[in-house]
Amino acid sequence: MPSTDATLRHDPGRREFTSDNCSGAHAEILSSLILANGGHQQAYGEDQYTARLDDAFRRHFGPAARAFPVFNGTGANVIALQAVTNRWGAILCAEQSHLTEDEGGAPEHIAGLKLLELPSEDGKISPHLIDRAVEAASDVHSAQPQAVSLAQATELGTCYTPEEIGALSACAHAHGLTVHMDGARLANAAAFLGVSLSACTTETGIDILSFGGTKNGLLFGECIVVLDPSRVMGIPYLRKRSTHLASKMRFLSVQFEALLEGDLWRRNASHANAMAARLGSLLSSLNGVRVTRPVEANSVFVTLPGAALARLLDRYTVYTNDEDRGEVRLMCSFDTTERDVDTFGAAVEEILSK
Repeated sequence: MPSTDATLRHDPGRREFTSDNCSGAHAEILSSLILANGGHQQAYGEDQYTARLDDAFRRHFGPAARAFPVFNGTGANVIALQAVTNRWGAILCAEQSHLTEDEGGAPEHIAGLKLLELPSEDGKISPHLIDRAVEAASDVHSAQPQAVSLAQATELGTCYTPEEIGALSACAHAHGLTVHMDGARLANAAAFLGVSLSACTTETGIDILSFGGTKNGLLFGECIVVLDPSRVMGIPYLRKRSTHLASKMRFLSVQFEALLEGDLWRRNASHANAMAARLGSLLSSLNGVRVTRPVEANSVFVTLPGAALARLLDRYTVYTNDEDRGEVRLMCSFDTTERDVDTFGAAVEEILSK
């Protein structure tokens, strides 16, 4: 008779800087899942944990906030953008955004949306780019901008200040556009800026948010957060139609409750940011390594000499951001330790010495 014991199939001592998706789940999140596991609860969000979820989000995002858990970030972005656009609508976003580079065409294929990419050197967009894009779409031959999507933090690790987001939201609203935030790393940005979650979302005019959980300690799940209900249509139906209505919703909801009820979201994000700052400082001190982007959230972008980079890639799995420049992205997580950072730094120093 086959054994029912699970087999450990990975080295739990291995540490990665490829992505903050590589880490496991935080112990407090796992405890919350065990808490929710006993007995039976109604399915499809009719459970006691999901019933309390709006309260948890309203404490951070204001009294109008409504939360809709989904399985992943692509689903959160696609459903949120469907809810604020018509079939002829277009989305304005930075050319380096996750929306354009890493969603596998889902906004176009599933939502039928046109993405209008705006040029950016640092992952951010500016109000004058919104003005120009709206002006350019002045007749029936152009897809019509109906929303702006901002990433916080951006794909290049930079963070919009609340003042920058406020200016973008005001510009977008003046043109009749809704403002969406891809907040996969919103917690990291808020921790870096030293502000509340509301200070860079609700208070700055964001209308709808994709709030990240997986990158900040959850086992699985992201959340669509409606901040201005007057600008959003049909989220419950779009979530179901897009295959993101979980039957056992309590296991999604309880994780977000655990993340938001106390300060776990900030503790996890602040720690990841601190480890990135340590890593950036360490690597910048090495001859031949150049830190190419501001270290603001939990990412570090660096270039190494060609031969050294090849040797690094032989030993570590890292994400190559720009192959022509030899630029790689290193990500820190809530469970990255100082020892992890120092060990990696020592490995890079050794590689450079050869």
